[in-house]
Amino acid sequence: MRKKNRFMLVLTALILGVSLVLSGCTAQQPELTKVKLSEVTHSIFYAPQYVALSKGFFKEEGLDVELTNGQGADKVMTAVLSGQADIGFAGPEASVYVYNEGKEDNAVVFAQLTNGDGTFLMGRTPDPDFQWSDLKGKDVIGGRKGGMPAIVLQYVLSKNGLTVGKDVSIDTTMQFAAMPGAFLGGQGDYVIIFEPTASSMEKEGKAYIVASLGKDSGEIPYTAYFAKKSMIEKNPELIQKFTNAVYKGQQWVASHSPEEIAMAIKLQFPDENDQILVSAVKRYKEQNSWKKDPVLTQNDFYLLQQIMKDAGELNKTAPYEKVVTTKFGENAIKTIK
Repeated sequence: MRKKNRFMLVLTALILGVSLVLSGCTAQQPELTKVKLSEVTHSIFYAPQYVALSKGFFKEEGLDVELTNGQGADKVMTAVLSGQADIGFAGPEASVYVYNEGKEDNAVVFAQLTNGDGTFLMGRTPDPDFQWSDLKGKDVIGGRKGGMPAIVLQYVLSKNGLTVGKDVSIDTTMQFAAMPGAFLGGQGDYVIIFEPTASSMEKEGKAYIVASLGKDSGEIPYTAYFAKKSMIEKNPELIQKFTNAVYKGQQWVASHSPEEIAMAIKLQFPDENDQILVSAVKRYKEQNSWKKDPVLTQNDFYLLQQIMKDAGELNKTAPYEKVVTTKFGENAIKTIK
């Protein structure tokens, strides 16, 4: 009986000890800060962001990111300005428009992710010898008026001697989500599409990639993170942590193969063919689509606005220091190794 009592005492002590250890571990777990992030569309083009999510870089910084698809830069900006989203992820042009409208609590860009256009021009038949001059007299479905896809499309056409409205027609009446269906339904002669939709359409034999907008436009600040000025002022630590995680994602993507990147972002595209994921990542990586740091430079910001002016979408230049802050990106580069 004594042995039994002694055994029960030892067992009870062990159970209490394990419970205390476990409760101590639980207590040490930091509480994550919830961040609502609205992205302009869901695309492999944003691989560094998805890597930051899948590899736990945001959680390392103490953030729990809730990602939603805004389906258009205008809708993302509306979500940010109305407080439905803490951070928006779309083209910097949206922040320029808001500033020029005189909004007092305007959207400020604090980190840049992509280094150029992520769309591909698709035709109805394979065309390995495609030239931009082939678009003369054709109709191209080009995305929403004033959005980055349509603006960069006009920029590339202009670089190749084509005048919109005279040599080629661009349909800017629809959101990106509706464009693949419209093209497959018979509208337009060509369409611009992000990955992985472009490769999926090509694999199904429904449309064919004939040119890369990213390759032919060169480096342009295409997609970036922004938040209301007041939100950044009140939550600088949160914005810094978010930028740190984005930078970790950029670094990881820069140092890993297309196959490794595809595996890392697979959870974001669970229904996508692995081969398509790898080929799409490889396309973007080869054309230098992803920035290696989060800083939006002054030269790139004013290049963007010049392209917007040339496209007829801007009549007033917004000052860099009012629409962009680089301190979070610069701090990330200094501290994250």
